[in-house]
Amino acid sequence: MPDSPLAHTVASLQSRARTELAELVAFKSVADPAQFPRSECEAAAEWVAGALRADGFTDVRLLDTPDGTQSVYGFLPGPAGAPTVLLYAHYDVQPPLDESAWISPPFELTERDGRWYGRGAADCKGGLIMHLTALRALREHGGVPVNVKVIVEGSEEQGTGGLERYAEAHPELLAADTVVIGDTGNFRVGLPTVTATLRGMTLVRVQVDTLAGNLHSGQFGGAAPDALAALIRVLDSLRSEDGSTTIDGLAADATWEGLQYPEEEFRQDAKVLDGVGLTGGGTVADRIWARPAVTVLGIDCPPVIGATPSVQAGARALVSLRVPPGTDAVKATELLTAHLENAAPWGARVSVEQIGQGQPFRADTGSPAYASMASAMREAYDGTEMQTSGMGGSIPLCNTLAALYPEAEILLIGLSEPEAQIHAVNESVSPQELERLSLAEALFLQRYAEQSAAAGS
Repeated sequence: MPDSPLAHTVASLQSRARTELAELVAFKSVADPAQFPRSECEAAAEWVAGALRADGFTDVRLLDTPDGTQSVYGFLPGPAGAPTVLLYAHYDVQPPLDESAWISPPFELTERDGRWYGRGAADCKGGLIMHLTALRALREHGGVPVNVKVIVEGSEEQGTGGLERYAEAHPELLAADTVVIGDTGNFRVGLPTVTATLRGMTLVRVQVDTLAGNLHSGQFGGAAPDALAALIRVLDSLRSEDGSTTIDGLAADATWEGLQYPEEEFRQDAKVLDGVGLTGGGTVADRIWARPAVTVLGIDCPPVIGATPSVQAGARALVSLRVPPGTDAVKATELLTAHLENAAPWGARVSVEQIGQGQPFRADTGSPAYASMASAMREAYDGTEMQTSGMGGSIPLCNTLAALYPEAEILLIGLSEPEAQIHAVNESVSPQELERLSLAEALFLQRYAEQSAAAGS
C-alpha cells in the first residue's frame, strides 16, 4: 500500500469493513423463496438502507422491482456543479450449494489463511463494503468531491430483470455521468484490472416427457421411451466432441485480442484435476470471454439413493448459455430453444421455458474516466499498471444503463479474482484486495472530480 494519508485512513477502516461484511454475509439473501425465506433478502435490503442512512445519504429508498425483489437506492449530494457517479453492487447471493462441503459455515464470515470466507464475501456484498469504505475515507480528507448515487440490486444472481425494468420505467433515478460497477474483479490478486466486456446470458428450463407415468424397467424397459435418457441425449447435443458449445445457427469462432490467460494458470485457477483436459478450441481467453458457453446447471431426476427400477416418464434440466459481445441474447435464446426442441430423440415431447436473460456488454475503454481509474489503480497498487480483461459472467444492468444514458462512462471493477471461487463452495475475499480497491475507488473519485472541473473551466 502507498504511504499517504488517504491510504492510512483506508487501512484504519478495515476493521469496520470486516465487521460490517460479517453482518451482511449473515443474511441468507438468496433471491429464491423456494430455497430461503424472502425475509432474508428483505432484512439484507434493510441493512443496506440503514448503512446508507448512517453514512449521510439524504435520499434512501427501498425499490419494489417488477420481479418481486427489492433494490436499495441512495443519494449523497456533493459540491455544487460536481459530476454524478453511480456506484453499483448487489446484496443477493448464489445458493450455498452443498453446505457440508464448506470448511466453515457459508453464512458466517470466517478468517482463514489470510482470506475471509463466506457466501457473498466477494460477489458482491464485499463490493458494497468497498464503496462504503472509499466514501468514508474521502469524508475524512476534505469530503466526497462528487455527487454519489448508490444502487444495490436484490436479484442480480437470478437474472430476473427486476432492476432493469424499474430503471427503464424511472430513467431519471440512476442517471449519472459515470457508473462504477463493483461486481467484477482483478485478473488475479495484486494485478489491478478493469473489465472491458461481459458475456450476456440466457437461462432456460427444458422439460422432456415421454410417458403418462413411470413404468417398471423390467416389464417395459427396452421398448418404452425413457425421458431421462432422452434428456441426456438432448443435453449432449449442445457440445461437440472437444466440448465446444454447438448450438445450431450460433457462431462460436470469435477470438480475443487482449490480455491472454495462459492455459496452465487457468488449470490451476479452475482446479482442473490432473489428466483431465480443458474443453473447447482456441485460446482460453477465446473460450471464456469471446465465445458462447453452455452449462447444464441442474437436472431433476431420481437421486441414486432411493431410486426404483423405473423407466422415467419425465425429466427436466436447467441450462445456462453465456452469450459473447456481438451476439444478441434474444436471438441466442431463440436458437437455443429451437436446438433443444429439434434434438429430442424418439419423438419425445420437449418444452422450453425462459427463466432469465441479459445482454452482453462492451465498455468504451478509451473514455476519459478510464484514464482517472488507471492513475488511481497505479497508485493504489504501488506502480502496477492497470490491465484490461474480459469476463465470462453477466451483469444484465450494464446494457440497460448504457442504453438509458449513452453519454455515461461505465467502468467495471471488483473483488472476484480467481481465488475468490465465486458461485462455488468456500467463496472468499482477499482483505488486501478490499483495502487496495477501496483506496483505488477513493482516488478515482478525487481524480475524476478534478478532471471534470478542469474540462469545465
